[in-house]
Amino acid sequence: MKISVVIPVYNEVTSIKEIVNRVQAVDLEKEIIIVDDGSTDGTREQLKEISLAQKNVRVFYHDQNQGKGAALRTGFEVTTGDIVIIQDADLEYDPREYPVLLEPILDGRADIVYGSRFLGGPHRVLFFWHYLGNKFLTLLSNALTNLNLTDMETCYKVFRREVLSDMQFKSNRFGFEPEFTAKIAKKDFRIYETPISYSGRTYAEGKKIGWKDGVKAIFAIVWFRFFD
Repeated sequence: MKISVVIPVYNEVTSIKEIVNRVQAVDLEKEIIIVDDGSTDGTREQLKEISLAQKNVRVFYHDQNQGKGAALRTGFEVTTGDIVIIQDADLEYDPREYPVLLEPILDGRADIVYGSRFLGGPHRVLFFWHYLGNKFLTLLSNALTNLNLTDMETCYKVFRREVLSDMQFKSNRFGFEPEFTAKIAKKDFRIYETPISYSGRTYAEGKKIGWKDGVKAIFAIVWFRFFD
């Protein structure tokens, strides 16, 4: 089966070449779809080099920064693979774990797989309040969707491309995670979780999610459950 790896990118000049190399190193038939969301730090210039040198890489450019959700919408529109994998560009998530993430789909058990940072995989020890915020958002999402996830906010969401066929996503920024979860919960999809490792970054190293995004996520969880 062909895999579509969708990578939203914003100002990742220090990591973009490395993440593409790591994805390419995974022994799977794949296309890599990169959406640059208005980078201003030299990332776009590197992406032009990458797309010229690597034939299975397609790059799309937003003129202005719109957010992760907007970049993913652009990427989803052009996927041609049987299975879609969302991959962040910041090296926090390890593409070597694709086979584990894909296994429940490939053996016919699942339509969607979440890679959970909280099911026992190795992870870098960082911020207590960030961890607590993630757990709270997952708990609130679970209460409103009647799912039993351990990591709603994870980047690693893997799914059959047909999942996208009758869904329209609206969130431009990090509200995509609760929106995606709320919308799949309303469908008859088989959802699995699998443990993954996690190499979290500090804010000094370029981490972009802050407490304001957490507040917006609460709003998104409620909105997409009751009003969308």
